[in-house]
Amino acid sequence: MNTKLFSISAAAVGSLIAASAATADVSVSADLVHLGNTGGTTAPADVATYRLYANLDAGWRVDAVYGNAESSLDITANGLFYQNPFGSDTAAGINPALIFAFPSLAHDSWVTIGLEDQTGNAMNNIGIDFGSFNSAGSLVSDNGSWFVTPDDIQGQEVGGRVLLGQFSVVGGTGVLADDMAAMTVNLQGKDADGNTWNLIGGNAIPAPGALALLGLAGMSARRRRK
Repeated sequence: MNTKLFSISAAAVGSLIAASAATADVSVSADLVHLGNTGGTTAPADVATYRLYANLDAGWRVDAVYGNAESSLDITANGLFYQNPFGSDTAAGINPALIFAFPSLAHDSWVTIGLEDQTGNAMNNIGIDFGSFNSAGSLVSDNGSWFVTPDDIQGQEVGGRVLLGQFSVVGGTGVLADDMAAMTVNLQGKDADGNTWNLIGGNAIPAPGALALLGLAGMSARRRRK
């Protein structure tokens, strides 16, 4: 690996937690960006496509998404992830020119930091076994990371968010808690003053209690509109 790259090795992944303090100023969330046909000519016909984001303050950035022995990375669907034949495990391998010819490629499942295709994408990875993920299964790691160097602009927040990945669930319902069994990541980056921060066990799936509160809020809103 080029020594100019962010100095991270398989052994160093385990030290990421110790390298910085946890922060309450960063969270992760997932948006449903597509529900329905992939636009392809072959199965699967329908997917629920989610985009995973880090939510952080202005001027902050994400440098690494990782899993280690203290806190595993786990992105698992209740079913199978859609993997397009022309796609890639990471956005750095997605050729945007192919999406016009193969619309279903737009719904491929991949990981990233900040960018959705290979254009200007300097992201790298180490220690991540994409074997299961590439076969439509889970993405799990206790000693791996995908990352950018601290001077790569793609790690910088845009509108308070940094894109971390896209995940399409075959036959998904469009309800995150139904479609995803796990969506847990650890993050490391810099704040606006250049201080290192660390988020451990960031979970994009709302807890059952939070879902119940959202349901009650929705019922209350409907009552007020009557």
